[in-house]
Amino acid sequence: MRSQKEHSLDNRIIELIRELKLSGKAEEAAWIIIGDDEIQAMQEYANTVSIVRLGYNDHGPVHMRTVSVNALLMLGLLRNAGIRTSVEKEESGIFEDSLIAILLAAFLHDIGMTVSRHDHEIHSVYMAYPILERILKQVYATDTQKRVMIQSLALEGISGHMGNHTIHSLEAGLILIADGCDMTKGRARIPMARAEAPKVGDIHKYSANSIEDVRLLRGDEKPIRIEIHMSSEVGLFQVEEVLLTKIAASPAKIYIELFAQVLGGKPKRYL
Repeated sequence: MRSQKEHSLDNRIIELIRELKLSGKAEEAAWIIIGDDEIQAMQEYANTVSIVRLGYNDHGPVHMRTVSVNALLMLGLLRNAGIRTSVEKEESGIFEDSLIAILLAAFLHDIGMTVSRHDHEIHSVYMAYPILERILKQVYATDTQKRVMIQSLALEGISGHMGNHTIHSLEAGLILIADGCDMTKGRARIPMARAEAPKVGDIHKYSANSIEDVRLLRGDEKPIRIEIHMSSEVGLFQVEEVLLTKIAASPAKIYIELFAQVLGGKPKRYL
């Protein structure tokens, strides 16, 4: 059963798509993805493995929906700035195709956590493949070329979301950054509540717990401005070791401004 938070994020995804005033295919795809029971089950079990078994932060339905919202926000900001996606530049598709590929990648990028944290992005790729085939046959029933292109683009976004594999498309680059932007204390709420002995990797949950807000806005000099607001400087670890590393590996880096600020302090500009 989907949580209230999940429903809220689902509504936000649809709202963002409608704001772009597209043909309707993207919204059709979004409802199919949101309502898919297999995707939901994989997301939920990924969270069980991540939180209960491994003591990590959220890698489940809320996280993957949050990444979707982050990616759609950035995609919209780029479109408003006149920036074309890789698919548009290559003339292999239109903006709406890029959006659908991004949405699929966002909803499926962490399902490999059901198998293992190590190489989970690669596990996600082979687990996502049949789901992508099934969904794209519903949305692009008679267009084999589009199905192949969007499936490939989504798989690039999935395989590249950790920054361990080189990616080249703007679409995959947005998934990489959108994933890194989900760092607020809400994501670390369950691991922080579980009383366990200290272990390697705890810095991630403590640093994430100090992140109060992440804002994706129109930039002053570049299309996208990312603002990180934190309660203490421990959050800088999350910014510098996680988000900044992902932005550096993303083809979308040239469009990003990045600021971090401890509450009551002066903003620090990274990009």
